[in-house]
Amino acid sequence: MTAVQRLYPLIACASILISVVAVVVGQFGPDPYLDPLNVTVSEYAVSDRGGVTEVAMAVLGIGSLALLAGLRSSGAPVRGMPEWLLGVWSGALVVAALVPTTPLGADLDLAAQVHRYVSVAAFVSLPAAGALLVPRLGSDGRWRPVARVVEWVTLAGGFGLLAITYVAMPGDRVLIGLVERLLLAAEVSLLAVLAVWLTRLAWRPSAGQAGARSGNFPAYHEIIASRS
Repeated sequence: MTAVQRLYPLIACASILISVVAVVVGQFGPDPYLDPLNVTVSEYAVSDRGGVTEVAMAVLGIGSLALLAGLRSSGAPVRGMPEWLLGVWSGALVVAALVPTTPLGADLDLAAQVHRYVSVAAFVSLPAAGALLVPRLGSDGRWRPVARVVEWVTLAGGFGLLAITYVAMPGDRVLIGLVERLLLAAEVSLLAVLAVWLTRLAWRPSAGQAGARSGNFPAYHEIIASRS
């Protein structure tokens, strides 16, 4: 593995850490009357005069691109639809950071509609990519040790996606801020698991060899099938 290939996971890990810290910091900057339980991260970002939240979204998007490049260059089983979905997630984050939504209570303009659609694309694409990756990781010796963790954070993201869909439509936005933050936590956790393990494989190749000697990984659909 070349020096450049080893840099990809480090960039991804650093970007994830920086973006999480920045988002947390951004929660303290906007109007203190905004309720984080009922206001989305994007609506918080509009009130963030320092632009910390937008920077965090852009950094996470760029870090996700570095993660994707690292996964591809290392031969991880992401070819095809998973890499396209990861690319959609990364690009959507960058666009959402550059094209903000309207302030809370204002009518949606064209920019806000673009922001909404790319945000939806981001929320949907990452759990979908994780679901496609689970059986691939389970059958790859180097990635088998983290396949179960990826499975559970993907399931958490899937449940979060269902919850925010309900809250945003028939649920009248009740606790939408809380639900969105939990969904984002699950999705960022998925990225973190992939980035940390990719870093370990890049800097400690023996970790992949140990994984190759481990047993087969039973995916959730196989467990359900065996008990039915």
